Amino acid sequence: MESSRAGGIYSALVVTDSERNAALFSEALTAASLKKITVLAAAGQARRTLLENDFDFVIIDAPLSDESGESLARNIAVRGVSQVILAVNSEHFGAVCSVCQEDGVLVISKPIEKNYFWSALSLAKSVSGKLKRMQNENAKLKQKIEDIRIIDRAKCMLISYLSLSEQEAHRFIEKQAMDLRSTKRAIAGEILKTYAN
Repeated sequence: MESSRAGGIYSALVVTDSERNAALFSEALTAASLKKITVLAAAGQARRTLLENDFDFVIIDAPLSDESGESLARNIAVRGVSQVILAVNSEHFGAVCSVCQEDGVLVISKPIEKNYFWSALSLAKSVSGKLKRMQNENAKLKQKIEDIRIIDRAKCMLISYLSLSEQEAHRFIEKQAMDLRSTKRAIAGEILKTYAN
């Protein structure tokens, strides 16, 4: 899957069948320092594009020519990769909000004023930044847990095969990591390979 962000450059997908709104969204996104903007006219095109690309922001101007847009917005938001803004007609705003907000979709009412959209986009950028930091922290925590799991398995192998105590096994792995200028996880991986056969 192609990454949407290179060197901190934000990317956006705009899904609208209105040329006027495509221009309005593109102008606001460009002013907000988004460098990669893709504009599509239908939900089907958007779904196919999203199979191969990730975007930091997805703006959906509902209704679309091939669906209402709510389902598309919710599906994208649930993936957790993109911040989604869904623009809906004012008479449907309340109903759509109650359905879409639980999934993390930011719903705005049409007709769209530039300042109103700019505020929504600023809010989406703030939330996106916070979510990305949380995702990075979560990935680091998962990595630490996996490291601990592998090191603990290696200690068990050392205890079992070399009759070491838990402390001795721990010191053995630490010393090997220092002596070989490697990580404890890499040493543990080698121990597992050695004794797994």
